[in-house]
Amino acid sequence: MDPVLNPFVPGAGTQPPKMAGREDLLERTRITLERMKAGRGSKSFIVVGLRGVGKTVLLNQVYTKATELEFCAVQIEAHENKSLSALLTPQLRQILFRLDKLARASEKAKQGLRVLAAFANSLKASVGDIEFGLSIDPEIGIADSGDLEADLADLFEVVAAAAKDAGTVIVLIIDELQYLSEAEMSALIMALHRIAQRNLPLMLVGGGLPQLVGLAGNSKSYAERLFDYPEIGPLLYADTELALVDPIEHEGSTITDQAVRDIYMATKGYPYFLQTWGHFAWNISEGPEITSNDVHSASDNALSNLDESFFRVRFDRLTPTERAYLFAMAAVGPGPHRSGEIATELEKKVESVSPTRSSLIKKGMVYSPSHGDTAFTVPMFDEYLNRTKRDD
Repeated sequence: MDPVLNPFVPGAGTQPPKMAGREDLLERTRITLERMKAGRGSKSFIVVGLRGVGKTVLLNQVYTKATELEFCAVQIEAHENKSLSALLTPQLRQILFRLDKLARASEKAKQGLRVLAAFANSLKASVGDIEFGLSIDPEIGIADSGDLEADLADLFEVVAAAAKDAGTVIVLIIDELQYLSEAEMSALIMALHRIAQRNLPLMLVGGGLPQLVGLAGNSKSYAERLFDYPEIGPLLYADTELALVDPIEHEGSTITDQAVRDIYMATKGYPYFLQTWGHFAWNISEGPEITSNDVHSASDNALSNLDESFFRVRFDRLTPTERAYLFAMAAVGPGPHRSGEIATELEKKVESVSPTRSSLIKKGMVYSPSHGDTAFTVPMFDEYLNRTKRDD
C-alpha cells in the first residue's frame, strides 16, 4: 500500500493515530486540570510504566490540555548528566517572564525572578547562558542557603504565589523522573508538599520507570500520599484492535482479524511495538487489506528496526560487565528474577554483582519490582539479547 498514507509512525513520544486504552487516564487528567483551574485542590501525579508503553505521549497530551486551558505549562526531560536545579531554572525563568506580562502579577513575578537568581547563584547550577538582567538583583534571604531541599520549597512557593496572583496555574511536566538523585527527588517532594499545604496553583505531572514509586517513598514517607501513581502497561486485545483497525480504516483500507491477532501475539500489546508492526505490515501489503501473510512477511523488518534502534541504542550505552549481567538475565528467561539466580548464571556471588545491578538500575535498564527481584525495564529485551548472542 502507499507508504505516503501509512498511518503508523513509531517514534519516541510520537502521537499514535489512535490513543486506545488510555481514555480513563486522559479523562482523569482533564478532571485534575479543570479542578486546578477552579481553585480546588488536586493531587500531582506520576505516570509509571516500562519503556514503550506511551508515557511520553500521555505527558504530551497533558501539555496540550494545559495550554488549551491557558495554564503556564512547561515540559522537561530529566537525564543522568544534568541536575534538577539546572533543568528547572530556565523553565521557571520562562514562566516568571510570562507572569510578569500580566499586570496583576507584575510585582510578585519580579520577586520570583529575584528569588530565582538567588537560587541559581547559591546552588551554582549549570543553567547555561541565562541573563537575569542588570535591573534584577538576587533576593537576599530566600532560596539562597545552598540547601536544595529548603531552597526549592521556597522558590516554588514564590513562583506559585505569582501564578495565583495572575489567576493561572503552573504545570511542571517532567519526564524520565527516575534519573533524579534521591536528594533531588526528596527536594522536589518537599517543595510540592509545601505547595499543597499552602493550596497554591502549581502541580507536577511526571513520568518514569516503575522504580520511581520506591525512589519517591524512600525519599519521603509521605510521598505516597502526596502523589498518585497511575501505572500503564501493554494494551488489552480489544484496545490493540482499536489501535490498529481505526487508523487503517480511516485510510480506506482494512485488516483481517487474524492479522490483528498475529500482531498482538508478536508485540504482546506494547504500543511502540504495535506501531512498528503496523508500519511495516502496511508498507509490505499490496492492499487493500492487510493479511496474516503480510504481518508474517513484515516481522523480519519490524524486528530488525527494533534491534537497530529501540534496543541497540540502550545496549550500546552499557559496559562489558553490565552487558554480561543482562545476558545472564536473558539466559534464565524474561524475569523477574531473584538476584541469586542471576549471580548463579554468572558463576559469581550475589555481593560481587550487586554494584553492576545498581548501575543498571541507575541507567534505567532494570528495576526491582519487589525486594531482591530484578526485571528489564525494556519489554522483550531478553528476546533481543538472545537474538544477538554477542560476545562482549
